[in-house]
Amino acid sequence: MLTQPEFTAIMADPGKRIEGDIVWLPDPRHAGAMVFRVTVLSDAGYPLFIDGRYRRASSSLAYTLIHADSARIYAINFGHNHTNPTTRERVGIKHKHYWTAENADRMAYNPADITAPWHRPVVVWRQFCAEARIEHRGIMHSPD
Repeated sequence: MLTQPEFTAIMADPGKRIEGDIVWLPDPRHAGAMVFRVTVLSDAGYPLFIDGRYRRASSSLAYTLIHADSARIYAINFGHNHTNPTTRERVGIKHKHYWTAENADRMAYNPADITAPWHRPVVVWRQFCAEARIEHRGIMHSPD
């Protein structure tokens, strides 16, 4: 399991990067949904990838940073409410998940740094990458 210092080091690492363009593909399991998966490279060799999901019919968008040896460690979600398990605080339909040693990926907050709406997935992507310190060396194509 990922420790808190490991999560902190991963998020602080400025050497995380994605090489190449991102193309959305239809999700065979959910009609109308578009998805992608891309590897996140790092000089430290963290086993990371990002899953993306977009579904216009349900006004939803998600970018999820996953540690392959652990679980989801960071994500932005639009389209459904989230309630934090320990405080019972409702954080809204736009929220960011983050890793903690006590709660794994179940805690979230309403992020001020993501200002673009769910239906602007390319702009949200740039904001998410900037905040997560991930350099994308390529183009993200629109899912529409």
